[in-house]
Amino acid sequence: MNKMNPKVDGFLRKAKRWREELQALRKLILASELTEEMKWRVPCYTLKNKNVLLINGFKEYCALMFVKGVLLKDPRHILLKPGENTQASRWIRFTGLPQIAGMAPVLKAYIEEAIEVEKSGLKVKLKKTSDFKIPREFKKKLKESPALKTAFKALTPGRQRAYLLYFSGAKQSQTRESRIEKYARQILSGKGMDD
Repeated sequence: MNKMNPKVDGFLRKAKRWREELQALRKLILASELTEEMKWRVPCYTLKNKNVLLINGFKEYCALMFVKGVLLKDPRHILLKPGENTQASRWIRFTGLPQIAGMAPVLKAYIEEAIEVEKSGLKVKLKKTSDFKIPREFKKKLKESPALKTAFKALTPGRQRAYLLYFSGAKQSQTRESRIEKYARQILSGKGMDD
């Protein structure tokens, strides 16, 4: 079994919900060759510093997330897309320890496949930021403010996409304008929505 990361021990001690389920998932993962780390405040499992898996607890379930899950074969059709705009990752949700125990052989096989995908060097073909629609209200704002346009272009592609998805998600023009106004300072500061 790989060496356990003390930061993950601390994470699990503090877990109010899903502690036993997360410990069971951890045990399955640590039986593989993956290295245990903490990233984004959750346990992350890597292969040669490349992210392969994450585990986390949510209100209604806990989950095992495959970073390149879209590349897995998924013969059991158990991988779910975490969000409507998710491109690469897929996860399996759990609502109890018996569910994890009953699926242990299947989970081990999926974990091994995820490791093989990483070893093979396969990459997920992601949509480019330029493929995302820029709402007309934001186009107008960028035209009016060269500083905002420069700051937006300087953001990482992921941060740009997050803003574009959020701005476009509003149905009414007034709401889109309000969202743009709310985050203009954040963009000018070079920060993403959640920074």
